Amino acid sequence: MRLGKYEIGKTLGHGNFGKVKFAIDFETQQPFAVKELDKTKIIDLNITHQFKREIYTLKLLKHPNIVRLHEVLASKSKIYMVLEYVNGGELFDTISSKGRLSETQGRKIFQQLLDGVSYCHRKGVYHRDLKLENILIDANGNVKITDFGLSALPDHFRDDGLLHTTCGSPNYVAPEVLANRGYDGAASDIWSCGVILFVILTGSLPFDDRNLSVLYHKILKGEIHLPKWLSPGAKNLIRRILDPNPKSRITMASIKMDDWFRKDYHPVYLEDEEDTHMTNEALSFSMHEVPSYLEEKCSESPTTINAFQLIGMSSCLDLSGFFEKEDISEKKIRFTTNQYSTKEDIFKQMEFLVTEMGFLIHRKDGRLKVMREMERGENGSVTTILSISAKVFEISPSLYVVELKKLHGDSSSFRQLCKSLSSDLGIPPGITRDDITSSVL
Repeated sequence: MRLGKYEIGKTLGHGNFGKVKFAIDFETQQPFAVKELDKTKIIDLNITHQFKREIYTLKLLKHPNIVRLHEVLASKSKIYMVLEYVNGGELFDTISSKGRLSETQGRKIFQQLLDGVSYCHRKGVYHRDLKLENILIDANGNVKITDFGLSALPDHFRDDGLLHTTCGSPNYVAPEVLANRGYDGAASDIWSCGVILFVILTGSLPFDDRNLSVLYHKILKGEIHLPKWLSPGAKNLIRRILDPNPKSRITMASIKMDDWFRKDYHPVYLEDEEDTHMTNEALSFSMHEVPSYLEEKCSESPTTINAFQLIGMSSCLDLSGFFEKEDISEKKIRFTTNQYSTKEDIFKQMEFLVTEMGFLIHRKDGRLKVMREMERGENGSVTTILSISAKVFEISPSLYVVELKKLHGDSSSFRQLCKSLSSDLGIPPGITRDDITSSVL
């Protein structure tokens, strides 16, 4: 199967809403993992916010211990997240097949896990679903954190400065999350990291029971039984992390100062990292700047539309807010047409229509600029009263998206022009609206 520049291969795994498949960029031969999501399921289950949150977060987090999102593509029924390929599988599979790890191996994994999680926290992102299944291991034994669908961002905090959504996996969830009185995202993530450390060093869960009520009771009490063969340093750190009281639980900074943790520790230093939290304004700006693939390249071939643009056409799955703070409906309108064989045919028909309406046109680099001017004053000065740009994207053969963007002028005039063009471009070339009216009569 071909998906844009990617050749899709075997299935790597299954999720709740689709499959994860192996893919190769046939231009560079670089491997990727493509997460295939069913758009209908996302809408029907009302989880568009979860899907958007994962993209929102992954496009912003750039750390060697976090899975990188490279691109998002879409068809009419599917959405494809092109992710970094991690060929070592889940940490869960490693523990299931090998059993517990040595303290040296476990410490290295835990150090990298803490590096990735603390980076998220510095950026104002809290994972909230850390577990063995969401920790991938590459061929070199390095950690890659994935699945940010339940992550919390700055705007999820209430006025009390706490999170209130109960979420996570039962065996890994912190007691304060279960108490349903609000919780600190950093402290709850640290608890989950402690559960992971316990599992990789002992091969079993610290809190487990088939009955959820019994399991939650155990978690709330926070009583753990540590094997005698664990080193005193490992025991001490696990106890301090799995403290049921979030106020006295060890912090991320203190973990990194712990003697057991610091042994053979090689922290990751990111030269371009800013130590500020990601505010809503910063997030909006970053998402506007990050996806360079949104830029149209000058080419005679039809431009391919990507997921952010295609999804933007759907009010049920609108990602346009990631890129502009203003109401996009006032500045940009998109519509589809299947009445034309080529992009060139659409441009020619559009030029004909707007010229008939009295507009001036200028075409360059795959775009059409449409202007209406008016003379003012005794000196003959000319004022532009409306200016728009038009682009055409190919979704599939004979199916195109026309994008009209207001550059200058009155919004009502812009909407009126867009309404006229969207209506007229839906008519097959060579047929006028008068022809349709007369045939109906």
